[in-house]
Amino acid sequence: MAISETFPPLTDFNDLAAAEGLEAVRQQVQGAMDEAAGADAAQLQPAAPAAPQWPDPILPGARRVPDIPATMLPGWLGEMAHAVAASTQTPPVLSVMCALSVLATVLQRRYAVAPFGDNYTEPLSLWTLSATPSGTRKSAVLTALQAPLVHWEKLLRDRMRDEIKAAARERIVAEKSIERLRVNAAKATDAKELATILAEMESKEKNMPDELRAPRLFSGDTTPERLQALLVEHGERMAVLSDEAGIFQVMAGLYNGGAANLDVFLQGHAGTPLRVDRAGRSAHVDQPALSFGLLLQPGVLADVASSRRFRDTGLLARFLFAIPRSNVGRRDVRAHVPIPAAVRQEYELNLFQLLEGMPAVGEVPAPEVLTLDDAAREIWLDMAQAIEDDQGEGGRYESISDWTSKLPGAVARIAALLELATTGLHARVVTHACMDDAINLAQLLIPHAQAAFALLGTDAVDVDAAAILRWAQAHGLAEFTKREAQKAQEGRFRSVERLQKALDRLEHQDVVKAFKRHNKGAPPSSCYAVNPKALSTPSSVSP
Repeated sequence: MAISETFPPLTDFNDLAAAEGLEAVRQQVQGAMDEAAGADAAQLQPAAPAAPQWPDPILPGARRVPDIPATMLPGWLGEMAHAVAASTQTPPVLSVMCALSVLATVLQRRYAVAPFGDNYTEPLSLWTLSATPSGTRKSAVLTALQAPLVHWEKLLRDRMRDEIKAAARERIVAEKSIERLRVNAAKATDAKELATILAEMESKEKNMPDELRAPRLFSGDTTPERLQALLVEHGERMAVLSDEAGIFQVMAGLYNGGAANLDVFLQGHAGTPLRVDRAGRSAHVDQPALSFGLLLQPGVLADVASSRRFRDTGLLARFLFAIPRSNVGRRDVRAHVPIPAAVRQEYELNLFQLLEGMPAVGEVPAPEVLTLDDAAREIWLDMAQAIEDDQGEGGRYESISDWTSKLPGAVARIAALLELATTGLHARVVTHACMDDAINLAQLLIPHAQAAFALLGTDAVDVDAAAILRWAQAHGLAEFTKREAQKAQEGRFRSVERLQKALDRLEHQDVVKAFKRHNKGAPPSSCYAVNPKALSTPSSVSP
């Protein structure tokens, strides 16, 4: 009889023994003991190791970059940048950088900043370069923010139209008269007649009106030679605002057989004297001021700006970069938010006020110089020292030290621009508040610069990191030791320090994860596990 079939049910081992004997009791006890032992064993058994949770890796050539909100800019400038970003559904940093370029276009060459109040001055020219893919509404951002400049140029062109035509007519008549006198001088038969003709020629040349031009603030594309002429013609200042890459192709020598002519660009940023004396062309400019506001596609930027000469001459180091994450695929097509008319009008009104007092064409007065107040100078020096301490050998900014070396100067320029935008043209001192804004912005721009140099393949550590990743991908390595990585690429990694920097970069970007493997009777090995997501994705950095 089975136990389950007894009725009434058995309640203890005495009943069981009486009903079925001692052997049945023994079986029941042994079964209970086996069941308890199994449960204990299950509790003591260690859980199977969970598969490591890998975040999405950032491959060499890419970087995590922080958002830069429009609130980084003060007052009317920040409000317009915010409105443009909201209207176009673009990353705010595009509007921030574009607004700064417009501000520099208006104020450069007219003002400078002297951080110590002595002969060391920084002009207010600013170079910004934002890179986002095609279809991200770069043109809409640029059009909205440069609109007041277009309007201002048109107003003055219309006002001066008749005056320009009259001056041109007078010059034509004078030139014809001088040409006729030159012919008569060649036919003169005696010295007295010749002297009379030459005196008349001299008088007409002196009295001939200068060529009159409507003022220009910016161009969308130009050549080095034409840029030299524009600087001469328009008070030693000019800007290039564009959402096309043509200017980089020109810099790379598009019209000069591949021979890059960068001098006018470099001097325009530094404000150093420009002297050109060539057959049929000359240009003498004492303090050129050139600003850039460029919005390009990352791929185009990588193609045209990765020239080694661009890096070696310091051209790339002069740019403030923005490499934001694209909004494509995350925009709400039904969310149409126009720029509020009041914000747009306030923006234009303030820019027009800053354009007041713009020297007439042909006039080139010395720039007004702003100094820093004590508090502003102190935090500026703190920032400069912190950068200096990190850009030496082994420092976190070593690979972009050419760029970070120019950052304190750029911060002083931005602070002065913000001070003039906030206080007005009468400002003569940069305050702590504007310097603080400029420093906060600069701190956010550093990761963007690192991303830009990685994109251009000019970050040596990134190139090394990409080489390690390609090796791991080619061999399908789930993990490797540091020694294996060095041995496999002995030609590249002659020093462990160089290898370590590349491995640190990969680990920081979640491509690999370091761990120690214990060896019996030997020191542990330094090993790296490879993020499986990185094994199947090619890096954008070339060897």
